Amino acid sequence: MRFIVVTGMSGGGKLTAIRMLEDEGYYCVDNLPVHLIDKFMELVFMPGSEITKVVLGLDVRSDMPFAYVEEVLTALREKGYRYEILFMDASDETLIRRYKETRRAHPVEPEGRVEDGIRKEREILKGIKAKADYVIDTSGLLTRELKAELVRIFQENKHYNSLMINVMSFGFKYGIPSDADLVFDVRFLPNPYYIEELKHQTGNDAPVQEYVKSFPQTQEFLNKLEDMITFLIPNYVKEGKNQLVIAIGCTGGKHRSVTLANELYARLEGKGEYGIKLYHRDIRN
Repeated sequence: MRFIVVTGMSGGGKLTAIRMLEDEGYYCVDNLPVHLIDKFMELVFMPGSEITKVVLGLDVRSDMPFAYVEEVLTALREKGYRYEILFMDASDETLIRRYKETRRAHPVEPEGRVEDGIRKEREILKGIKAKADYVIDTSGLLTRELKAELVRIFQENKHYNSLMINVMSFGFKYGIPSDADLVFDVRFLPNPYYIEELKHQTGNDAPVQEYVKSFPQTQEFLNKLEDMITFLIPNYVKEGKNQLVIAIGCTGGKHRSVTLANELYARLEGKGEYGIKLYHRDIRN
């Protein structure tokens, strides 16, 4: 029996995760009345039950205070029931944007500001998040990427990446990414834009890459950057960080930043127990 409790921030992707797991063959129940949780577990854990994969969705909309939900789950674990907790999260900025796009009221503050509802909900859910076996931050995840992560964890039983690293290139002329944790300015490097045969290419093209990486300062910068990021990653994981956005910027976000983001991604990929993605924000501008 594999029993997964899916919870998390409103707007963090809980319902999407439940639907995806249902597509993978899980029997899913969302927001069961709290006093029925223990009875539900008793039934699905009965010897001979044909149900072997279960998802139970729980959130702040439950019919009782969430602190009581946590007490029920703790008591069930003490009785010997085994379950895993998947916590779906997203940055405050992402949650605010999603609420504005859907024009929904926040369940914690239906008559108030969305920002206040998010703040209060984080406080309510901090206990169960600390106990979660898996925390997935959906701020920068596409739907297909979320599905791939869920399949990898719950179907293929592969190692859970507690930290997702996003390496991003950008152009300072279009603004610094609001979700960036670390920002690096590579405008000190010679600019391929002023070379006619390279001007209309990007850092995804070999000639631009060869030009940018031909300078000693490029290699020195990359070596020091890799060394620093490699040092930071285990410390971020230790502190419970789930999402790390590394933003590398040049003037327009097409040549130098793209080249260095590609190189950093290549150096970090497959080197540790973390997920990693690459994104070129302004390459098409």
